[in-house]
This record gives sequence, structure tokens and C-alpha cells, in this order.
Amino acid sequence: MCNYVFVTFPFTEKITFESAPSPQEFSEGDDAEIVCDVISSPPPTLIWKHKGSKIQFAKDVRFKILDNGHLQIRSIKKTDEGMYNCEARVMARGEIDFRMIKVVVNVLPTIRARQSEVNATADVGSSALLACDADGFPEPTVTWAHNNVVLETGDKYSLNEDGSELVIKDVAKVDEGEYTCIAKNKAGEKAEEVSLNVFVQPKITYLNNQTAAEFDEQVTLTCEASGDPTPTISWSFENRVFAEGQQASWTRPDTLDRNIVVRSHARVSSLTLKNVQFTYAGQYLCTAGNSIGQDDQHMYLEVRYSPKIQGPVATYTWEGNAANISCEVEAHPGASVLWFRDGLQLPSANMTNTKIYNTPTASHLEVTPDSQYEFGSYNCTATNAMGTESKEFLLIQADVPSSPEIQGVEPFSSTAVVVFGEPDSMGGVPIIRYRVEWRLPGQQWTGREYDADDGEITIAGLKPETTYEVKMSAINGKGESESCPASTFKTEPVREPSAPKLEVKVQKGGNSLKVNWIKQDDGGSPIMYYLVRYKARHASHWKPEIRIPNASEYVVLSGLDWNTEYEVHVVAVNQQGKSEPGTVSFRTATEPTTVPGTFPRLGTGAIVGILIVVFFLLLVGVDVTCYFLNKCGLLMCIAVNFCGKAGPGAKSKDIEEGKAAFTKDESKEPIVEVRTEEEPVPNQEGGGPTEPNETTPLTEPAAAAAAAAAADTDSPVVNLLPSAATNSVTESFSAAHGSPASESTTLTTSPTKAAPPKSSPQSDPVAQSSSPTASTQPDVGPLVDLSDPPKPISSPSANARGPQSQREPVRAPDGAQSKDSQVDGASEESPNAPCTDPTTAAQTDGKTVKDDSTKGETEVKNATAEVKTVPSEAPQANGNESKA
Repeated sequence: MCNYVFVTFPFTEKITFESAPSPQEFSEGDDAEIVCDVISSPPPTLIWKHKGSKIQFAKDVRFKILDNGHLQIRSIKKTDEGMYNCEARVMARGEIDFRMIKVVVNVLPTIRARQSEVNATADVGSSALLACDADGFPEPTVTWAHNNVVLETGDKYSLNEDGSELVIKDVAKVDEGEYTCIAKNKAGEKAEEVSLNVFVQPKITYLNNQTAAEFDEQVTLTCEASGDPTPTISWSFENRVFAEGQQASWTRPDTLDRNIVVRSHARVSSLTLKNVQFTYAGQYLCTAGNSIGQDDQHMYLEVRYSPKIQGPVATYTWEGNAANISCEVEAHPGASVLWFRDGLQLPSANMTNTKIYNTPTASHLEVTPDSQYEFGSYNCTATNAMGTESKEFLLIQADVPSSPEIQGVEPFSSTAVVVFGEPDSMGGVPIIRYRVEWRLPGQQWTGREYDADDGEITIAGLKPETTYEVKMSAINGKGESESCPASTFKTEPVREPSAPKLEVKVQKGGNSLKVNWIKQDDGGSPIMYYLVRYKARHASHWKPEIRIPNASEYVVLSGLDWNTEYEVHVVAVNQQGKSEPGTVSFRTATEPTTVPGTFPRLGTGAIVGILIVVFFLLLVGVDVTCYFLNKCGLLMCIAVNFCGKAGPGAKSKDIEEGKAAFTKDESKEPIVEVRTEEEPVPNQEGGGPTEPNETTPLTEPAAAAAAAAAADTDSPVVNLLPSAATNSVTESFSAAHGSPASESTTLTTSPTKAAPPKSSPQSDPVAQSSSPTASTQPDVGPLVDLSDPPKPISSPSANARGPQSQREPVRAPDGAQSKDSQVDGASEESPNAPCTDPTTAAQTDGKTVKDDSTKGETEVKNATAEVKTVPSEAPQANGNESKA
């Protein structure tokens, strides 16, 4: 039997965390309470750990476990932040559980303004930058406020991304004040004030023109200006400045004047002028200035006053010479001016020789005295609304001047300089000229007049070591004075010339110089030449000496260095030697960046391009020359391969093959066809059948058509006699008004002696046939004029003597060359000759000349020339064409 023992245990509950939120946030400095609510049965024991270590409550009194198990941290710091372990233990049953809690400590923002005061200028379109820097955790947000209004980005304000910088656009005076920078996060917010000081440039806001009358007690000028800081205002008139406490005298600027008072109050300044004078009138300047800038404005003070007459009282003239008496009038408003003579207004019946000319500021009375009566007093009267003023002017009879005084003579070998004093009396009118006379003692006087403006009188053309007498007189408009007593002087012996006087003129461009010299005393011997040398002042050596002929008066120095000081010496040379050098110094101009009137220098690329173009043109010229002279080159290849032409002088093969043709134009002239047919018998007179050969281009139908056309038109047929030489066909085309309308063909045979066969290097390699009759003497063939309508031919000689026929001697063959020149002329006269068209080849029987180089003999067969006229209505044929 088993006995059971039952043990009764109390009710138990597992560890349960009811509340242990994570993270838990606190503000720095607060008493933090970290919540960790745990239930269990029996109740658990709580252990707090920080950063893996058990919190030692005895060491840090700031930490404390509350009755409810929460962890309290008094005045929590940022260093207390981190992970906390809330661990619950029930030792009775060995149960342990924990929760990790993140503690976050938020730090209240700190804020610092970069500038506590910011200055800006208003109304100039400028901007102002306000900035503050904020720290805290979490990162605080920054906002700006002005007058309790939060500022946002817009037309007036702009903020950067974190809001720490505020830009105020187009600063105005109303923007001045305090701006608040606010930094805010979870821990709270902080604010900092930034002051914006807006300064305003001075601006004159009030200044008006004033009007016063002469002798008024006073007139006050007022000037108002705005600005921040408050501007100071000053006044100025011409070269005088008036400021408060610094009143300057009108006549003595270094002394005070009680008639001028300046008063200033706030932004207003007044200038008071007492006992108004007409000289006070004019333009006044008001200047307002502060530390930001200044503003200037002008005003005009108008002073009304009676006329003031000025001008020289006495005027000199002589009978018959017009003189102007000037009455200069100052008045405001403008005055009217009248002239009087002995109480009579001018011009009058008694004073017809007067004229009056008026200008805005003066009146001029022109008097041409005829007698002593016109000299005397004249009255000028000026009147305006403020009053009247008169003044007497005198017209005085002028006299000749008194004699000048010769104070000394400075002699040289061939010249002398006269030093004199002006006459004591000018006679009322200026000296115009001086007359100087000199002579050898006991001989006639020699004189010359010198302008009074010359300043120095030099007598030239004197003899060395010779005694002279000299006297002089003065000349004015009235006449000439008496001559002064004569003075005696002796010239010096022959010697070296005096140094020339130099004048410098910079030429266009700046680095060229024209040096002129004035010849002085030649020392009694003619100047032979001048020596010119120059150098830069800093240089130690002179440039090569330049020799200038005696007739020259200048030299041009070119290619000088820019901005360099030069020294020039010019020496005159006579038979006695050299003069002392005339010297002059000058500085050339600064080198300009671009010299006007010059072309820019070509670069390397441009030079290479020009050389390539020149080389190309040279090649083209050489190729064209080869084409016309040697029948070779690029143009020759193009002509042969593309156009089918053999080039100038290369058409002998056309003649040899009988392919030459002639064209007619659109006129009504007859078309001429020339045919040459081989004859079986040399002296055949009838037109027998022709035996065709390999060069005959006519087919049987074409030959029949040609025979029928010849029968219809009754064309004459001319038989050419056999000849040992080649027959020559000369064609001349005469065009009326530039049109090849009229064509004439002349057939000429010229008897020549038989020549030995010669092979032409330019002829085609076609075998020539020889004839046993080549040595026979031929007859002269008839000449046919084809410019007139065809007529029956009675005898060959009659046609040969026709008025339009031409006879040319026919050279012994150089074979193809003579034919080439004949055919070229025809082809060049043809205006419509195409490049190639084998279908329109002219139906012309040619004469074939064969050259056999192996036998070394030449045979020329007789040919019969048939000339046929075709009506001009026939269609135009193509020009001379060849077929290879």
C-alpha cells in the first residue's frame, strides 16, 4: 500500500513586461524616468544596466530605482544617452527576462548670429544678408521673423535650404529694424536678434530758382535734402564755397563777409545774400553729402538791374579810315541802345558817314571821318525797365608814331641783329611795321620793312669786315615816323657759320620726325651743306651722319623707337669750317595697339594659302603654253579624251582624210562646198568618173545627189593642173557686223619647183604615194570668186583676175603644218562647231598625200576642184569636224 504526500504550492505567474517602450526621449537637463513595468508572481527583482554594465547607484547619485521599478536619472545629460537593459529575475524558479530600451536625450538648440548688426544702403537696388548658425539635437529648424511676422521665400525675401541665411532684396528704408532668427527642435526653441541698419544716400528734395532786384535788402536761397545719416549741406558760387560759419567774401575769399549768411537746421540749409548786387546773379550749386555719398543740384539767381556800360572810352583813327566805337552793355532785362552826337540821335542827316551794328551785349558805332568835324564826343545811352545809363566816348585824331630808338647792333660776318626800343608815342594806333635802312658810309640807303610781330630784326646780305650805318622808323596806320639817328657797326671777318635754329614736328604715325632748320649767319661764306646726326638719349653712339645739300631746309627721320627721347644735332658747313651744332630734343609717341591706315599682318596659314594659289596659277599657265605650243599637257589630254579634239595645229589628219567641212550662217548667202577628186589621168579635161579610194567619204547615193545638184545649178567646174608642190587652199571669211554671213573662197595654185621628199614629224603616219610626173612644171589654176552669184566661166584667166580673188604663194610641204594652219583658221571662224558629231560630217572629197618613209619620195596626185553653189535656204551644216 502506497502512501502519497501532496505538497501544495502558491499560485505563480511568469515574468511579463507590461510597459517598456523604446525609444524613450528626454530633454537635456530634465529629470528623466525610464519606464519599465514588469509583473510576475512572486514579484521579480529588477536590475538596470547601461552600455552592458550594471549601474552603480552608489557611485552616481543621479541614478535611482523608484518604487515602481523605473530608473530615474536626475539632470540627464547627452552622455547618458544610449541603450539601457531592464532585467527582471525571479530567483525562486530561476526565471530571467529583460528588455532593451533606447534612451534619447534631446538638446535644446543654441543659436549665434554671424553679425549682430548689418548695414545696407537703400534705394540703390542692393541686397542685405542676415545669417545665424544654430546647433542642437535633433537638428533644429531655423526661421526668421520681422515685426512678429514669419518671413518666407518670395519676391522680397529668400532663404537658403536650412534657413540660416536670409536675403532681403532691394533694400529700402522701411526694411530697417530688428530681425529674429528662431531655432527649434524637440528640446525647445531659441531666438537671436539681428539689427538691420539702412542708410540712405543724400538726395536734394527742394531747390528752386530765385529772382531779386538790384539793391534789394536781401534774398534767401533754400536747399532741402534727405538722407541717413543726416547730410551736411554747403553752397558754392563759381570758385567760392559758403558753409555755415565759413562765409567767404565776394572779393576776398580769405575773409568773412557779413552780407552772406548760411544757416542749417536738420535737413534744410539757407543762403542769405544781403544788399543784392547785380554781380550776385548767376548759377549756385547746392551740395548735400554724408558718409554714403553726395548729391549736387544747381539753381539760378536772377537779378534784375539797370544797364551798366563798359568799353574803352577813347578810340583813335584818321581821316578816311573807319573806326568802331564799342558800347558794351550789361543789363537785365536787356536794354535798348541809342547813339547821340551833339544831342542828335545817330545816324542823322548831318552824320551820313556813320553806321550802327547791334549785338546782344554791345552796340558798335562805325565812323568814317571825312574832316576834323567827325572827331569828338559821342554819347551811348542804354535803357531798360530798371533804369537808364549814358556814357561819353571820344573819337580822337590819330598821329604818326614817334621814332624808335636803336639800342644796339650785334654784327656777324654777313648779318647783323638790330636791338631797338619801341616808340614813346604810338600815335593812338598800333605799330604795324618797322623800316630798317643800312648803307656803306657815303652811299645810298638800302631798306627793308619788318612786321612788328616778328620780334627781331636781322639785316642780311652784308659783307665781312665792313662798316655800315643803320637807321630805322616806325609805321602805323596813320603813316611813318621820322627815322632815328643812324648807328654805326662793323661786320666780323669771314668765319664759320652760326648754328642753325631747329624746329621739330612729329609726323603721322608717331615714330617719324621732321626736323626743320632756319639758316643763321653764314659767316661770310656760302653754306655748302648741312650735317645731321641723331641718337637716343640713353644710347652712347650716334647714328651715321647724314649730309644734306645747302638748299634743303629739313630732314625726315623715320623708323624711330617708340616712346624714346632723341637728341638731334645739325651743323652748317662753309669753306671756313663747321658751325656749332644746333640741338633739339624730343620724345616719340607711345606705340599704338593698332596703327590707323595699315593692314593687319598675314598669318602663316594665309601666306601658305597664297603661295599655293600662286603655284597653281603658274602650273595652269605652263599647261596652257604646252597645249598651244607643243600639243601636250593636261588640257591636251582633256581635249582628246573628252571632246575628241586634237588641239590647235593638230588637224592635218582631218585634211589628209578629207573630213574638212564648212558651215554657213543664217543669212541668204550661198553655201559653198569644195570637193577635190582624184583623177585617173593627170591632164583629163572632162569630168570623168572618179575612182573611190579609202579616204573618199561620199557614198554612192550622196555622190549622185551631189551630181544632180551640180547639174541643176550649172556650176562651173575648174580643173587644177598637176603640180609637184602641194595645192594650197586659202579661205577668208568676212563678217558684216560680227556675223559670218558673207563667205568667199579663193582657190590658188602656186607653181614651185619639185623639192626632195621630207617627212614631217607632226604629220600622221599615213603612207604617201609618189608619182612619176612630180617633176613636171604645173600651170597656174584659175581663181574663183564665190562671194558673187555663180556665172558661167569663159576662161580660167578671167576668173583668176577677179577683183575679189586672192593669190597666195604655196610653200613646199612641210606637209601637214601648212594644212594645219589653213584648217585652223576655218574652224576658228565657225561659230557653231560642236565638240564631236560624227553623223554630220561634211561630204567633201579630200586630197590624200601619202608619205613613204622607206622610199624617201613624195607623190602628189592631181586633183580636180569642183566648186558648187547651193541655195542659201539649205539647212546650215555643222562646222569643221574630224574623226580619228
